[in-house]
Amino acid sequence: MAKGLVVILSGASSVGKGAIRDRLLADPDMNLFYSISETTRPQKEGEVDGKDYYFVTHKAFAESVKNKELLEYTEFNGYYYGTPKAQVEFLTNKGKNVLIEVEAQGVGPIKLNIPDSVAFFVMPSSFEELEKQINTIYKDDEASIERRLNKAKMDMEIAPLFKNIVYNNDTDAAFNSIKAIVMEELEKRKNG
Repeated sequence: MAKGLVVILSGASSVGKGAIRDRLLADPDMNLFYSISETTRPQKEGEVDGKDYYFVTHKAFAESVKNKELLEYTEFNGYYYGTPKAQVEFLTNKGKNVLIEVEAQGVGPIKLNIPDSVAFFVMPSSFEELEKQINTIYKDDEASIERRLNKAKMDMEIAPLFKNIVYNNDTDAAFNSIKAIVMEELEKRKNG
């Protein structure tokens, strides 16, 4: 049985990755399974442990890092986030395709572990549009707006390192661009 494909979705904060991710996961042609991240941040109302995230203590997260159980990890707003290696390996070894959504700096470590993964960076149509979006979402939290804008600038500086950059002027168009490349990759694997 052929190993599953790992698809990595990244992009600037508030660029609309969530809407694209949901469309990708709902598409039966790609048959993608979502890689659930581990985090030290508190569970928000309505979130389900093991579905939205694996909510863990700082100590447990540190153990995962020490034991090299994460494909990548990062810190944002004082909390840690990481991609559990065992989950991704289990699914891909069963021939399942896996979607990992990560911060831009997390893509390099995943590509080192899984060189044949396919990574996408979602870009806003313009930084001004992204700024409007972030201001709308976080309107009551000036500090959060500032952090997210600074992070978005840093993420967008990394974007040229990606082979696949997708502009999210329109969710349907962005989804279709990503799907076309993923389907081409799956076809290559089938015939390879």
